[in-house]
Amino acid sequence: MNKSRNVLFGSLLLLPAAVLLWVFTYQPILATLYHSFFSTPKGRRAAIFVGTDQYARMFQDPVFWQALLNNLIYAAVTIPVSMALALAMSLFVNSRIAGQGAVRMAYFTPTVLPMVAVANIWLFFYAPGYGPIDQLLGFFGFGHNNLLGMPGTALWALIVITIWKEAGFFMIFYLAALQQISPTLIEAARLEGASASQIFRRVTVPLIMPTTLFVLVNAMIGAFRLVDHVIALTKGGPDNATTLLLYYIYEVGFQYWDTGYAAALTAFLLFLLTIIALFQFGYLDKKVHYR
Repeated sequence: MNKSRNVLFGSLLLLPAAVLLWVFTYQPILATLYHSFFSTPKGRRAAIFVGTDQYARMFQDPVFWQALLNNLIYAAVTIPVSMALALAMSLFVNSRIAGQGAVRMAYFTPTVLPMVAVANIWLFFYAPGYGPIDQLLGFFGFGHNNLLGMPGTALWALIVITIWKEAGFFMIFYLAALQQISPTLIEAARLEGASASQIFRRVTVPLIMPTTLFVLVNAMIGAFRLVDHVIALTKGGPDNATTLLLYYIYEVGFQYWDTGYAAALTAFLLFLLTIIALFQFGYLDKKVHYR
């Protein structure tokens, strides 16, 4: 009886969270998968079952492949660079430096800025002719470049903005992890004659691996989730050079109102994120040492 009461009491405690998960996560996923097999209803014409036609259309869509390539490049650059920069910043602000609190605040400030403010700041930085970046390039003879308006540089300009905005957020987690490392471990390594680089590789890095996995998962999700900076800065242009998967889904679903095709694109994105998550938790998690 006591066991049954505990199970019932625990189930009731979990019920609100389970309802929220079903309403806002699982039910939309199932609805998206369902609608991906139907055409888009238009006017009085109801949606009809089309099977895998939406997926066949997706794999024949050159804009989809461009968006996928852009997103893979975007993720492959922003994730390792922002994580490495965040770790470097956390190591710096965790040391004994003058104005430690001010430096931490300066590193973290870009994270709390609203995206509209960030977009306006970087639009000024990237402005051809009078923007600080273009003036700096002009000093070396490369001025008058519209970095957000050229297909070869637009995606890289967005990558720089993302790294600038996200590194400070990841720094907070690394800083918390560094402060949890016992000083006695560092002292013991020094007494054994370990150099600073050996202490970092053999002591610090293994002990912050749980945080690294957490940051990696968040960075990966963010790389395929962020879309507001694309809307604010480039709207996918020029010539789809900055079109990412989620922005393309938004464009197809809410601008072209092709909900069936947008559902198929969303299902593909969910499948891609699921594969990445399985790799992260199935393979990388086994290599993480939890204290």
